[in-house]
Amino acid sequence: MKQLYTRWGRQLDAKHVLPEYPRPLLARENYMNLNGYWDYAITRKLQRPNTFDGKILVPFSPESVLSGVGRQLQPDEYLWYRTRLPLKPDQLAAGRRLILHFGAVDQACRVSINGRMAAKHSGGYLPFSVDITEYCNHANDKTNAELLLVVQDLSDTSYHARGKQKLKRGGMFYTAQSGIWQTVWMEYVPSCYVEEIVTETDLEQGRAKITVCSSSDLPVTIQVKEPALYLTPSENAAGTETDTSADSQNILVTATGLSNHEIELSLPLLRPWTCEKPYLYYFTVTLGEDKVKSYFALRTFTVAPDQNNIPRICLNGQPQFQNGVLDQGYWSDGLYTAPSDEAFIFDIMEMKKMGFNMLRKHIKIEPQRWYYHCDRLGMIVWQDMVNGGTSYKHWFVTYAATLFSRKRLSVPDHCLHLLSRRHREGRLEFVRELKETIRLLKGHPSIAAWVIFNEGWGQFHAGQITQIARQCDTTRLIDQASGWFDQGGGDLQSIHHYFFRLKFAPETRRATVLSEFGGYSLRIPGHSACEKLYGYGIFKDSAALRKAYEERMRKVRAQIPEGMCAGVYTQLSDVEEEVNGIFTYDREVNKLSAQRIKPPCAL
Repeated sequence: MKQLYTRWGRQLDAKHVLPEYPRPLLARENYMNLNGYWDYAITRKLQRPNTFDGKILVPFSPESVLSGVGRQLQPDEYLWYRTRLPLKPDQLAAGRRLILHFGAVDQACRVSINGRMAAKHSGGYLPFSVDITEYCNHANDKTNAELLLVVQDLSDTSYHARGKQKLKRGGMFYTAQSGIWQTVWMEYVPSCYVEEIVTETDLEQGRAKITVCSSSDLPVTIQVKEPALYLTPSENAAGTETDTSADSQNILVTATGLSNHEIELSLPLLRPWTCEKPYLYYFTVTLGEDKVKSYFALRTFTVAPDQNNIPRICLNGQPQFQNGVLDQGYWSDGLYTAPSDEAFIFDIMEMKKMGFNMLRKHIKIEPQRWYYHCDRLGMIVWQDMVNGGTSYKHWFVTYAATLFSRKRLSVPDHCLHLLSRRHREGRLEFVRELKETIRLLKGHPSIAAWVIFNEGWGQFHAGQITQIARQCDTTRLIDQASGWFDQGGGDLQSIHHYFFRLKFAPETRRATVLSEFGGYSLRIPGHSACEKLYGYGIFKDSAALRKAYEERMRKVRAQIPEGMCAGVYTQLSDVEEEVNGIFTYDREVNKLSAQRIKPPCAL
């Protein structure tokens, strides 16, 4: 496979890797970013190595070129990390806590501080934090501490969540990842500090309900600032960030109460969030000595009948055609890890320039900064849950299922053997991670829908799982089963269309969406990673590709009056063999030439 670099990867400064604060919904000014070169080793035994193999650039996985390693971790191997944590003895002496944060480590890991085990974690897509205060307080050296991390990743040889990762990559499945792949950071906090912020908004009533979670009930002050825009159609076309959350911004409302108790605020100035004007309300929370920043938005996503009694997706009560792109979140040099914040912004803004207003984040959870940029730039998100299950039976979940879909046959999803879900531990793990995913991301206003299962990959008991997701979040739409194996639940009749003539009939309750279509492929010499091509219709030049794309989009537009409510074109960029991206894998060539593409579908 040819190694391709993005412009951000070529310009990467190893001393300042992803330096931005990683958690915009709960941000502190004082923190220490730990990204950079760490020691690493790969062993066959779960025994601390006597020597390390070299340096790895965190947070890039060892499989990526940007990590400096370029080696695939195998299921029977262990990946070790070691670094020194610079400590502030005065902070520890003052009784403050030191919290260590990991954005994501794939798959299972064990954290040790100064030779003592501090934590274990399993779940390759979800963050976790460790209070390491006591391990540092009892150390002989109060100026630094040793952090040792050991990782094992079974990848697609087990039932754990894995997304598109595969040890033997090819076609629609890509290079497997392992180890740290999101930012690592630490921060000093008071003994009682803000651990979580839960915000619920009501556009119709013009209010917000905020719960500040902490270890004990303490007085809280919340100050909400005037709603602000980062982007307007005529300004800031590059999508770059300016500090509209600055302290100089006017205070709209102040409220007080206790942590762990809901605090309700009435908002005298209402600015709904839309794709064109994505207003955000920034606010600060003060809990004793702890002060954090966050934000929310006023908006609703619903399904309601139009004048012809056809269910439509609505934003703030108004029908909206959600014109989307499938976004795998892979990068040619960083793989799962974008090389910079600017890379995130590029993808979002380029899709907006082409007239898309939605991204379907495909069976991957991004760092929270990606969702933050969607929030502030006005890009709607459909968030997939990350699929798991043992090895898939593609004769059933791909080929047979495509024929079932063509004949509009519904197949029950209690066939656990055929759907690779025989392991009860794996099913329980999926439910647990679904709940954690919703809890982690529900504060981001750009997210319109949760996509639970995709094409039967590890699907099981979708009706029950949909009820669980609804209990976790009543404010968003649910796509129960994207593609096929539809069980009739959720808010969307979700169709994938690549091969046969599209036939659909609108329902009376659920909105009809084309949640995947297109997939037209074109290999651009010098910008393709693989000689072997994969896609759903291969074209020889850009002109032929544009013609086919425009014809396909014309047909989608024609289906809107018939009841089509959203479309998701496959896909944003090439990934390895799959060259059906609008952009090449290195994000250097827009194969469709945005200026020549018609605006998005609209109601």
